[in-house]
Amino acid sequence: MKNARTDIWDMVITPYRGWFEFDFRGIWQYRDLLKLYIRRNIITQYKQTVLGPLWVIIPPLLTTFVFTIIFGSIADIPTDGIPKPLFYMAGIITWNYFSTALTSTSNSLAGNAGIYGKVYFPRIIIPLATLISGLVRYFMQLILFMSLVGYFIIKYPDSVSLQYDLLWILPVLIATMGVQGLGFGLLLSAITSKYRDIRFLISFGVSLAMYASPVIFPLSIVPEKYKWIILANPMSAIIETFRLMVFGVGQISIYNILYSITCTVILFFLGYLIFNHTEKDFIDNV
Repeated sequence: MKNARTDIWDMVITPYRGWFEFDFRGIWQYRDLLKLYIRRNIITQYKQTVLGPLWVIIPPLLTTFVFTIIFGSIADIPTDGIPKPLFYMAGIITWNYFSTALTSTSNSLAGNAGIYGKVYFPRIIIPLATLISGLVRYFMQLILFMSLVGYFIIKYPDSVSLQYDLLWILPVLIATMGVQGLGFGLLLSAITSKYRDIRFLISFGVSLAMYASPVIFPLSIVPEKYKWIILANPMSAIIETFRLMVFGVGQISIYNILYSITCTVILFFLGYLIFNHTEKDFIDNV
């Protein structure tokens, strides 16, 4: 009787994984694909454009200019003594990173159904690539912001007091708002894969939520009885802490920061849990 044939495979694709199993090994095996998606998101987005990567910094510049005119000059909203262009740009670049991570990730399943049906790779690769490429754009905008801060320090020395001893908080803030956007985006991605109408509400909802966060106003002018509504948005503590870190001005407590971090952890675990469950049979339901 002949021995049974034993095949040795380079890779075995299994149909089942636990409800929460972060595929670190798969991500490492497909790290070249991750790099490719990051490169695509950063470079090809501005390919064949006249200004190229300058489009990363043009929107926050124009938005800052418009906010300064409308909310700073016409509406005359206080900015806690912070120069108005710096006040608005600090909120804009912080909110942009979060909102980009959320909106781009929220379409990662439905928007890539074609490639998911043709080749196997860990589905979390595309959301991670979106998050990392967004981080690169955020750093470019952060350099623009710090350049503007440097200009005000040189031109108007008494208008800005940079808090060098608080700069260590920056990595914590970046990680918190990035993971928060990723977790929320993964949750919405799983929902929009079944209910496509939801994706039309996401951009509108994100834009609306910006006005319920201290992007265009400081927390100090919010009446005490309504302050809890603003602080219920986990991004509010991050934006206010960012301004406190740079300018030494802001009304925020350690409890607000812990609340934001707690919401971030819950959103990520919940989002990844549902995303991980949905992506298993997503292609069968397209």
